[in-house]
Amino acid sequence: MTDLQISATTRRMGRPKQWGKAVLVKLPEGMPERIDALLQPDEARTDFIRQACESEIKRRVRKKGT
Repeated sequence: MTDLQISATTRRMGRPKQWGKAVLVKLPEGMPERIDALLQPDEARTDFIRQACESEIKRRVRKKGT
């Protein structure tokens, strides 16, 4: 059997994942709108939520360490 060549270029590895796992979060009524009102121009809601989570994790780690 012959190998079927689809492309003249060699296979390349894609870029590594930046965000590892999707998590569904249910927010209280009106919270998405409150978040949207605070977003910077061109800032995504998901970026805001990621940063809020990261800040809270750091705060709790500092609190636990004292």
